[in-house]
Amino acid sequence: MSVANARRTQLLSTYGVGSLFPSDTTSYMIAGIHEWKPRDADTISEPRLARSLNVSELKSPPAGSKNKRDVPVIRFPITQVCPSCRRIDSIRELSKDPAKTQCTCENKAELSPFRLVVACTRGHIDEFPYYRWLHKGQDSCKGQKMHLRAGGRTSSLADLELTCTCGVDPRSLDGSVGPRALAEFGTCSGRRPWLGPDATQPCDEIPRAVQRGASNVWLPAVRSAISIPPYSQALAKFVTRHWAALEDPAAVTPALVASLARHSRFTAQQIESEVERRRGEQVDDLLTEEALRRQEYRALVEGREQDGLDDDFVCLAREVPVDLEHVIADVRKVTRLREVRALYGFTRLSDETGEENLCALTPDRVHWLPAVEVIGEGVFLTFHRDELERWAGKSFAQERWTLFTSATKGRSPWQQLGDVSGVIAVALHTFAHVIIDQMALTAGYPAASLRERLYVDDEMAGFLVYTASSDSAGSLGGVASQAESDRLGPALLEGLRRLSWCSADPVCIESRGAGVDAVNLAACHACVLVPETSCECGNRYLDRALLFGTPEGGHENDGLFSDVVFDV
Repeated sequence: MSVANARRTQLLSTYGVGSLFPSDTTSYMIAGIHEWKPRDADTISEPRLARSLNVSELKSPPAGSKNKRDVPVIRFPITQVCPSCRRIDSIRELSKDPAKTQCTCENKAELSPFRLVVACTRGHIDEFPYYRWLHKGQDSCKGQKMHLRAGGRTSSLADLELTCTCGVDPRSLDGSVGPRALAEFGTCSGRRPWLGPDATQPCDEIPRAVQRGASNVWLPAVRSAISIPPYSQALAKFVTRHWAALEDPAAVTPALVASLARHSRFTAQQIESEVERRRGEQVDDLLTEEALRRQEYRALVEGREQDGLDDDFVCLAREVPVDLEHVIADVRKVTRLREVRALYGFTRLSDETGEENLCALTPDRVHWLPAVEVIGEGVFLTFHRDELERWAGKSFAQERWTLFTSATKGRSPWQQLGDVSGVIAVALHTFAHVIIDQMALTAGYPAASLRERLYVDDEMAGFLVYTASSDSAGSLGGVASQAESDRLGPALLEGLRRLSWCSADPVCIESRGAGVDAVNLAACHACVLVPETSCECGNRYLDRALLFGTPEGGHENDGLFSDVVFDV
């Protein structure tokens, strides 16, 4: 069996537990983390994130030599097709040896996995019922052979036809991927093959056939955190490295602490103080996503000078551009930051991570989760809350909020914030996209390497635009340098001016439902949409009209930045 390769970051974002991994002519599924070897993995220190996910450790996915299989996989789907004789069956029947992928036909051709699988919104996945699809309503034909014929005219499913030597009428795969195309075959099997061959659970969903390589077959649930003081400081990191020896109070002796102090630049008293602080956190309540953001927001607003070369958080105050000081309250130049991302589950077909839809990474609870760390830099902006609330309370902003609520059907992440804070969240989210688009031009980074991190609720109003690279290229200084007032002001004004109109206008500005799931208003690929990896919300919940107003109804001056754009 060949060894497939993937980068560590891909094991969280693209090919995580339960996903399908293409390799040469076959396909694998990444097994649950209960099959992994956590002892061989490096520990990633981020206590805040670990607490929020209710685990004690975060570990980097293993990375070994090309001949060493570090991440276990299973073969999926089992249904294979021979490109030579065109037979379709399980790999066991076609090759007579599960370890081989060659057909037993005359040409000994390499088998290819079938194009379709079935899945449901609760995360279950199974083989496509090709036998029942062809033989529905027909008598059993045990011992006969099925084939998948390709017409060769197109690559569509309508050009693929199932036949059987039993003489049943051929049937194409056209219509097999419809929402209820498989309803006649009953409810979902509840299979969870990444957790084991017998892992099933009751499910009353109607499964859907999907293309094996479709992007919605596996949607990761990832939570991230920015390392902030004191966790980002050298002392905290030193204690974390030795936490296994220091966690138990009964095992910590003055001799042990003194020994650690002798081999570090910290005193025994400093180590003891940090240990006590860490122990106090262990009994605190579970951190929520909202609590993580509030802590980070306070740290970014307060700022932090660089104390040493090994600091993971350096945040410096900079002047607010004069033309935007009525809206922007603070500017921070973040010359160094560290982000840790952890995979805690996944979904299929829908990215809603509710309790029913979220799939577990292991059959039983474990004390660790896979994570990666990235080093970067960025620009952080906060806004005058009173000015935002005054603007959001106006009739134009509230009319746009009504349209937005209708388009999203109340499913936006800011719906619970209410009319005023909800409008502010959509406006700042859209403004973050404007800055990402502009920094891709002025900072020298491609837009796909930039990310947003939103801090918006009833009290917070700000966002961080930062690089997110797993290597040193993420901290070359190009983005952080844009925080200087002589650069930030002109860049923001140019970005606002460019995106105040769209080449798709007036269609774009008059849109009442666009983009994925039709949950955007005035937003398209010609204006504020960015690479999906750059947006926390997958390019959804955007409205450019909130920033610039609309010509319809004479609302050109009612956008948050209308006065700035018209003055330029």
